[in-house]
Amino acid sequence: MSDAKTIAQRFQERFAEAIPYNRALGLSIERIEPDRVFARLPWQENLVGHPELRILHGGAISAAMDAICGASVFVALKQPMRIATLDLRIDYLRPAEPDADVFCEATCYRVTEKVAFTRGLAHQGDPNDAVAAVAGTFMLFRGQGGDLGQKLREAKS
Repeated sequence: MSDAKTIAQRFQERFAEAIPYNRALGLSIERIEPDRVFARLPWQENLVGHPELRILHGGAISAAMDAICGASVFVALKQPMRIATLDLRIDYLRPAEPDADVFCEATCYRVTEKVAFTRGLAHQGDPNDAVAAVAGTFMLFRGQGGDLGQKLREAKS
């Protein structure tokens, strides 16, 4: 097993343990790179937004992208701390394909004293044919620790 896979597995355990909604979505961290987090939102009957079309609900995709953008902030931070979503903009580019998983990827491209900036995509295998694009900002609570931040930081080491 590669180090990257081990890190992703440890990150996933803490990610799901600390945030029950991630577990309810079935959201799983697939891979972590120094500047990017990759995850999978599995197609599930209970997440379908339109029973006849059998596509994942936009709210499930939004929640997954919020979580993955937040995870990218934790990966980018030099020290663990609490964060909170300040703003999340999602552009839905096309409906998801029925009965198919959605892949999420996000990067934290800038960290300032109080805010971290992220962007990402939700797609079904081809990032050039994205289902949604996201831009998010996260408030940083420096000096306030953060249990989740600490757990995720430990998962990276």
